[in-house]
Amino acid sequence: MKVALIQMNSLADKAANLAQARRLIEEACARERPDWIGLPEVFDFLGGTREEKFAASEILREGPAYALAAELAEKHGVFIHAGSLLEKNAGGDSLSNTTVVFDRKGKEIAVYRKIHMFDVVTPDGAAYRESALFTPGTELATYSAEGFTFGCAICYDLRFPALFQALSARGVDVIALPAAFTLLTGKDHWDVLCRARAIETQSYFLAPAQIGAHRIKDETRHTFGHSLVCDPWGHVVAKASDAPGFVTARLDRALIEKTRAANPVASQRKPFA
Repeated sequence: MKVALIQMNSLADKAANLAQARRLIEEACARERPDWIGLPEVFDFLGGTREEKFAASEILREGPAYALAAELAEKHGVFIHAGSLLEKNAGGDSLSNTTVVFDRKGKEIAVYRKIHMFDVVTPDGAAYRESALFTPGTELATYSAEGFTFGCAICYDLRFPALFQALSARGVDVIALPAAFTLLTGKDHWDVLCRARAIETQSYFLAPAQIGAHRIKDETRHTFGHSLVCDPWGHVVAKASDAPGFVTARLDRALIEKTRAANPVASQRKPFA
């Protein structure tokens, strides 16, 4: 199975972001003919004010970001793991950070809402308060694609190994984690955490990410990028450069089986209270 990870520099301009996503998906399909495509977190809108985020959000299954992913999945006959988009919740007073996945016919096959909220003050003093705007999800999500079982996670979920152990217990072979990791934390933690999650679950780890600058109100912030693919042994087998674009890799079921046979940790895991 061939996968393509789309790396974007989304901004507070939904139309431009969707045009960028379309262009990169079309280019990846023309040049690489992948079976599966992953977009980054909040590919539809990144930055802006609270009011602008609400204005850019969409009711699930009714907006242009959802329609774009479904259209291109059907047009190119590929699975599209549509990163995450801003979903307007019932009542309209909060949002969800929501992944939607489409099969080769453009049919929705999975929905996942980010569970862990990024409520952090980073060492440079920048404050992030996702819970002030977003309602956390509560349910894990998996889906099947070409005989592989995929598990869903988003960005800050990466720091919570229990989520990945729960996905492992559900028999996942591949984990997809769209992200918009900060530059400051990404340079020290991104690779090592992605590799750790691949190693501990003995799964492929696919992490399409945002790259570059965006504006939050009057402040410029930077995302780390470095979209990457880890194999089940924890090797980084593909990584994007420091610009919007895409990177591809092939998933090998035999390598998953070989890795799990060499270190049968799933059968040796002990429960703890």
